[in-house]
Amino acid sequence: MDVILLERVEKLGHIGDVVKVKDGFARNFLLPRKKALRANEANRRVFEANRAQIEADNAHRREDAVAASKGVDGKTLTLIRQASSTGQLYGSVAARDLADLLAADGIKVLKSQIVLDRPIKAIGLSEVKIALHPEVSVTIKVNVARSPDEAEMQAQGVDVMAKMFERDEAGFTEEFDPNAEPGEIAAA
Repeated sequence: MDVILLERVEKLGHIGDVVKVKDGFARNFLLPRKKALRANEANRRVFEANRAQIEADNAHRREDAVAASKGVDGKTLTLIRQASSTGQLYGSVAARDLADLLAADGIKVLKSQIVLDRPIKAIGLSEVKIALHPEVSVTIKVNVARSPDEAEMQAQGVDVMAKMFERDEAGFTEEFDPNAEPGEIAAA
């Protein structure tokens, strides 16, 4: 199906582009969300008549997004979650959790604007993209830890999991006899 884009769609095109997309993508995503019009002669005339207004509205929304991005860009969020000794979370951190945490800081971001490729399921530092507008996106850092002390160590650049599993060379060592039979007690 050919459609006329009413706003920039990532990996697809810009305002006014006529692109060919799959029917389901157009019917289920682009058309209901008013991101595109079917490409027929009547809609082309309507688009050309309203093109200046559509571009002005888009420029206004982009300016608002740029202004809002100044408070969000580079921000570090710290989440304290329960995790196993191997660092795997009991659950996961999703877009909703990040949106709630940003709202607690007084930053209004919709969970649909947070772009997570997959949920965060392990402790550590992660970078998350927030798309405030199709043309404006910022990156925040998410620090997931088991305790505030661990979060502070991760923020300083310490790999908590590697530090936890470091070998202790100064501790007790047992003598090993390579010639001993299994189950035999080593001679003193």
